[in-house]
Amino acid sequence: MFTRLTRSTTRRLLHNVRFSSTGTIPTIYALSTHLTRSAIGVIRISGTQSKTILNELTLSKPLPKPRVASVRRLFHPKTEHLLDEALIIYFPEPRTYTGEDLVELHVHGGVAVIQSVLRAIETLHTPTRPIRYAEAGEFSRRAFQNGRFDLTEIEGIRELIDAETETARIAAVNSATGQNKLLFKDWRERLVKNVGLLTAIIDFAEDTEIEDIEKIYNTVSRNIDDLQFEMNAFLERGARSELLLKGIKVILLGPPNAGKSSVLNKLASTEAAIVSDIAGTTRDVINVPLNIKGYKVVVGDTAGIRDLSKADRIEVEGIKRAKMYAEQGDLVLVVLPVNDLVIDDELRTHVSELQKTKDVIVILNKCDLLEEDIDNVIANLSKELSVSSESFIPVSCLENMGIEELSEKLVHEFKHISLTESTDPIILTARVRDILVNDVLHGFDEFKTFKELDDVVLATEGLQQSIEGIGKITGETVGVEEVLGVVFSSFCVGK
Repeated sequence: MFTRLTRSTTRRLLHNVRFSSTGTIPTIYALSTHLTRSAIGVIRISGTQSKTILNELTLSKPLPKPRVASVRRLFHPKTEHLLDEALIIYFPEPRTYTGEDLVELHVHGGVAVIQSVLRAIETLHTPTRPIRYAEAGEFSRRAFQNGRFDLTEIEGIRELIDAETETARIAAVNSATGQNKLLFKDWRERLVKNVGLLTAIIDFAEDTEIEDIEKIYNTVSRNIDDLQFEMNAFLERGARSELLLKGIKVILLGPPNAGKSSVLNKLASTEAAIVSDIAGTTRDVINVPLNIKGYKVVVGDTAGIRDLSKADRIEVEGIKRAKMYAEQGDLVLVVLPVNDLVIDDELRTHVSELQKTKDVIVILNKCDLLEEDIDNVIANLSKELSVSSESFIPVSCLENMGIEELSEKLVHEFKHISLTESTDPIILTARVRDILVNDVLHGFDEFKTFKELDDVVLATEGLQQSIEGIGKITGETVGVEEVLGVVFSSFCVGK
């Protein structure tokens, strides 16, 4: 039977399961910054005893005004020894991160200071007043349990903490601020309406004309097709956006001495690869992680491709690996030296093959040595390599010419590859992707199968499975406890 629990009911069940043995929900505390020498350390306290802990540490000084930073001296509650002078902020429930009373202690960032305050809080625990150090992700778990966020927002917060680049931050913010939540809510509401239509057939079939039943069936079927299209597009966007988190694979390809390593060093703004005028300097693939205008990129510098008969055994292996890596990359940069534009058949054939499945940009390097018109050079090479003339970028690593234009061209390609030319990237975790595919979309398939068999009851069950699947994603259905461990396991303590 299809069962849906409200968020408040789910929250109450989860709390009862966890705390039924004591009847009291512990107040938790943790260091939310790294335990290392720094300017400040932030200790977070959440729960019913937050105010009590603050009173004990300040020797019953008046509580600061809610959400107003105040300076207080902190003392050991047993010995009354001065521990530190700290900035205190008190947040009364329910409008807090966790939905509970919450206190933040901004203490000086010395390791000894932080540890002394943590030990002082630990001494306040009693059997009737449970106070303990938080588990990993427990503050965010309580935020979910208390209805402050759904699971998609919680996962967005985790990704926001882990974001390394601007595009990763944008993707995480969209999830953390509830954009994905609104989308899933819309999908769920539309599914519920369609289940309602099918339920009407089940309940009133005897009193309904066959034509009307067929009309309802067709309406629901069209609606499900629309939802299926939207969800598959969302999955595709998520898969492409994942490139922005893992790093877009960019492969440098070209003949020996073309200046691939020089291009890499310019993009990296450092000497990431050895530059030499000796052919075959690069024998294996050198992967260098870069941040190019907010995009996480992994650039692979490969061995120069030339006639295998001219290369030694080790270089031959390097050429084979270069071609293999290019086939696996997301974007291929072919570097050609304008002072030597005799393109080897080995390279020409490989670029022609890559063109069929990959985005290819041709970098014309060493343009400071060029004596003829660059437009003529591009026109001739465009025909020879079957590459659009718009995909050519002239540069000079020696004179730093064209590097900014190359970066802008790369950003344009990154947006195209990640499907973010007109929309922001999104965060789609493995958990959400699996539920969409194995629960939601599978439920659509079940609906279509049993619709063809004219079994409206089982067709409806298929859509109910889809509704429950979306509920698993947001955390609003039975079975939520089994996914919490996956969601919160990678959180740091104090978050």
